[in-house]
Amino acid sequence: MNDDAHARPSGPSPDPLYDVDVPTPTHAERARTLVSQVSTGTLCTVALEPEGYPYGSFVTVAFDHGAPVFLLSALAEHTKNLRQDSRASVLVAESRSEDPLANGRVTLLGQCRPVGLDGGSARTAFLAAHPNAAYYADFKDFGFWRLDVESIRYIGGYGRMSWVDREDWQAAEPDPLAASAAGVMDHMNADHANALVDYCRAFSKAVGVTSVSMTGVDRYGFEMSAVTAEGPRPVRLAFPAEVTTPDAVRAVLIQMLKDARAQLD
Repeated sequence: MNDDAHARPSGPSPDPLYDVDVPTPTHAERARTLVSQVSTGTLCTVALEPEGYPYGSFVTVAFDHGAPVFLLSALAEHTKNLRQDSRASVLVAESRSEDPLANGRVTLLGQCRPVGLDGGSARTAFLAAHPNAAYYADFKDFGFWRLDVESIRYIGGYGRMSWVDREDWQAAEPDPLAASAAGVMDHMNADHANALVDYCRAFSKAVGVTSVSMTGVDRYGFEMSAVTAEGPRPVRLAFPAEVTTPDAVRAVLIQMLKDARAQLD
């Protein structure tokens, strides 16, 4: 299901230049992908002093099967707050775009509690993400904590937002192309801008464009910004099948270009 439908603005708007029913990552998948790439966040707890106010702390975070995990000092104010009231949230945000509100972010709410003396899988997940923390992980005034997720709010920039079902969050997996997506986009925009124009002309309604840039790529397809007479417009195209590696993306983009040019000819 395409969750973006829930975030479409009301009122008249231009007809989409592409098939909006093409396979698209769900908001749960987008959110899991986002948090897999960010290692810091803002942990919000209920303050002891002044009592009852939200208290935000900058923390390092990792994820253990979708649950945020932390290595917290017993001396920290947020740890003292959690021992009194386990209710908490953590905000994890991207920092890619120059416009901060265009960046994606995820807020996770639930009960945050200590994991235990050995840390279990929380320890494994945290130290995999933050290996330097191994130096102080066994200090007696540090301990591992887990936030048991109850509610998830995803915002993917302007016009893309929703509350994500807990079950969907647990079942979703980060996109396998997340680590290589930026490289794919940079390569296509720098070396194959003409191919992007051909994709739009052959496979979408953006037939009169002369300038196109790739703005996203995932296992299901890719997104572009096509400059039209009315200004930049989004175009999303689906891959013929899911892809999971950069080499597979390259192969399918080459085949799609051959198909596009054959259709245009």
